[in-house]
Parts: sequence; structure tokens; C-alpha cells
Amino acid sequence: MAGRNTKQTSADVAALAARLLNNSSASSVQRSLAAAALSQSKTAKQTGAAMEDLASKVLKSEKYSEETKTLAGSVLAQSNRRR
Repeated sequence: MAGRNTKQTSADVAALAARLLNNSSASSVQRSLAAAALSQSKTAKQTGAAMEDLASKVLKSEKYSEETKTLAGSVLAQSNRRR
């Protein structure tokens, strides 16, 4: 059952996500997080469990850039609080 999400991706994060999706050198992790962030822009969609897991791993790792962590944080902020 999908819950209602009252949070949405900010304009700054949506712009970052769009830029990364258009960047041919962006990693698959960046592209996945960017797509998730954009799908939550101006909608009530919630982050799915698999994307929550990916975002959590990105935030815990030192190998990802600040841009990638920004996307992960946005995606995670829109997760299902009951999970």
C-alpha cells in the first residue's frame, strides 16, 4: 500500500537530478537516485524500499560525491516512515 508523501523534491535538487540525468558520465547510482528524485518532484509519490536501501548505503559510504549524497538525502527524506 503506497502512502501519501507530503514532502517533495526541492527545485534545487530537481535541477541537480535533471543535470545528472543529462550527463553521459553520470554513474548508474547517480542516475537511479536522480530519476527517483525527479519522480517525486511536484507529486505525492513515496520512495520504494529498494531505493531507500540504495540511498541509505550511499549516505553511509565515503566513496560517493556530495552531489550523489544530496540526491540520496532527498530520496530518503521522502521514504515510508513505517518501514
